Amino acid sequence: MSNIPNNNTRVFERLSDAAQWTAMVKLHKTVKEYKHAEVYAKLEFTNPMGSVKDRIGRHLIRKAIANGRLKPGDTVIENSSGNTAMGLAMMAVEYNLKCKIVVRSTTAKAKLDALRAVGADLVLVDPTLPPEHPDSYNKKVHTILSQHPEYYFPDQHNNLDNNETHYLTTGPEIWQQMSGKIDYIVAGIGTGGTLSGAAKYLKEQDPNIKVVGVDPVGSVFYTYFKTGKITKPAGYLIEGLGDEELIKCMDFKYLDDIIQVSNEQAFKYTRLLAKQEAILAGGSSGAALYGVISLIKSLPADKLYRIVTIFPDSGNRYLSTIYNDDWLLEKGINLKEV
Repeated sequence: MSNIPNNNTRVFERLSDAAQWTAMVKLHKTVKEYKHAEVYAKLEFTNPMGSVKDRIGRHLIRKAIANGRLKPGDTVIENSSGNTAMGLAMMAVEYNLKCKIVVRSTTAKAKLDALRAVGADLVLVDPTLPPEHPDSYNKKVHTILSQHPEYYFPDQHNNLDNNETHYLTTGPEIWQQMSGKIDYIVAGIGTGGTLSGAAKYLKEQDPNIKVVGVDPVGSVFYTYFKTGKITKPAGYLIEGLGDEELIKCMDFKYLDDIIQVSNEQAFKYTRLLAKQEAILAGGSSGAALYGVISLIKSLPADKLYRIVTIFPDSGNRYLSTIYNDDWLLEKGINLKEV
């Protein structure tokens, strides 16, 4: 007899319709020494294009089409570390749009190859340029828009429809999958839309839920949350997390705490996920797991805590980087024993 649940088969009109109801799985070996916590991970890499950003790609583009801002043949432009770009490229194919992506030149080659495979036009930028430089990651889009004002710029970092996506989908899914029994949600901060949108929904259901963000060393979010000061950003290797300036989608009022993570810590836990849980995920997932374990260590062992985390993308895009010992050694990181 089959062990597959006897659910109605879901058939979707478009690929983007399948960007929903990702799996929630309980972690075991990576957290086995912590008896006072149960940890559940929402596997967003099971979305069609491999990441949580499929959700905002769908939502932002469909809204723009519905309000008449986009029509077939138009160009969508965005700056992205690769995942939002894949979601937008998916929508461009479905709705006969052109897709131009500004991306850091250090982005994993597998991501760049995947984007080119689905027809995206890439504009590679030097990640070492200061934020105010017109060719920097955050400014290059505006430089291009000054020459092509007809392009549509979703602006994933400052468009609150990003947050709305996760308020409408990710948050409700987590609440239902956990049957409303959640003590903490721990997730990395990229644009902030995933964590802020899901947190808003979850805190509306239960104000006692605590929200903890995870931010790379070198990003500006951690120090701003802790001190109210904006520090000078520094480079880091974790893709999809952090930023070099404050952005509108990161709504700090839903954040109860923030944990800082280094490249080495994030990549160590990324590799442990693969070896101990068979979860082949990206560096932002390892960063989230590091945040979860740091949180657990800080909690008194007088009760059982139910913790939810979000794993944003697949490790298939990082086989030549995070999972490659030679690449890590070039960056000064030795994880051969992991």
